[in-house]
Amino acid sequence: MSCKQPHNTALLIGNVVKRLPYGEPFTTRRFLSLGSRAAVDQTLTRMVKAGLLSRPVRGVYVRPKINRYVGEVAPEPQKVAEAIARETGAAVQVHGAEAARRMGLTTQVPITPVFYTSGPTRRFRLGKMEVLLKHISPRKLYLVGHPAGIALTALWYLGKKSVSLATIAQVRSTLTEQEYDRLLSAISMMPGWLRTTFANYEKETADDGVPAPASR
Repeated sequence: MSCKQPHNTALLIGNVVKRLPYGEPFTTRRFLSLGSRAAVDQTLTRMVKAGLLSRPVRGVYVRPKINRYVGEVAPEPQKVAEAIARETGAAVQVHGAEAARRMGLTTQVPITPVFYTSGPTRRFRLGKMEVLLKHISPRKLYLVGHPAGIALTALWYLGKKSVSLATIAQVRSTLTEQEYDRLLSAISMMPGWLRTTFANYEKETADDGVPAPASR
């Protein structure tokens, strides 16, 4: 029975890998239900040597995506960061500067890919690019995975001196009604200055009798 396990594991993993999207990072953990850790590691290593998989970062694998002009295309830094974080069940969020850019609150584009995580701080290289996973308080990662979480990260990053009622209005106009309500549901997780700003904004719009616009 034990002699057959590596072969069966390799066959099972091969069948799953064939259905994975090109350029989508994953780790060994994805296949641990199909065999022992040693058997899974051996299978993935053989697939790398055979060119069926590539290993852009230690412990991270991907079906290589090939461009006819530039050759193999490196996976997206955020997807690699998320694959690494999933190993320990940690959350990952874009850096506050990138979140602010996505919310239309700044036009600056971060040069170095930096991501927030509830896991340990870690640096890794993706080709010639250095990527940083920076540990922050899990409190600041509330609503991760939702546009409202991007908004919260952006506001926290901008800070008390830069967040005004106009800033909240911009965020309000960028989010859908559902996502703005989700953001408001996180009011207890916000620092005092941000809670106050939201309260003042809600009071002002209520006094005007006209709700702020929301994207649909």
